[in-house]
Amino acid sequence: MSNRFAMTFTALAEHIDENGHVNNTVWVRWMEDLATAHWMRDADPAHAAAYAWVVTRHEIDYRGNIELGESVEGVTEILDQPTGARFDRHFTFTDAKGKALVRAKTTWAMIDRETGRLQRVPTEVSAPFLGPEP
Repeated sequence: MSNRFAMTFTALAEHIDENGHVNNTVWVRWMEDLATAHWMRDADPAHAAAYAWVVTRHEIDYRGNIELGESVEGVTEILDQPTGARFDRHFTFTDAKGKALVRAKTTWAMIDRETGRLQRVPTEVSAPFLGPEP
C-alpha cells in the first residue's frame, strides 16, 4: 500500500483529436482510471463497497502531448491527509523521454453509497493511501 500508484497509457485512435494528439478529455479520463485503479488496489474491500468518490475540482497544466501509438506513464500520489470529506490527488503523465506532459491536482470527495451524502474520510479509509513510498 502506498500513496503512489502508476500505470502506462497508450494513445489509441479513439483518443486522438482533430489536432492529431490525445484530446484533453482523454487525459481527464486517464486520471480517473488511475485514481480508480489505485483505490481498488489499496482499499479495504468493505470500504470500496461502502464509499464512492466524486471529483469536486480539477487543476490541470498541459505542457505537451502524445500522438497515436505513443505511451505515457501516469502517476497519482496522495501527499496530504484528507480534510473532512475531501482530499487532493496529484497526477503526472511522463513521456518516454522523461518529460512531464500533463500535471494535475484534483480534489475528490467521499460519498456514502447508502445515503448518497458526503462522508468525512475516516482514518482507516485514508491510512492505506498515506503509506510510505515503495
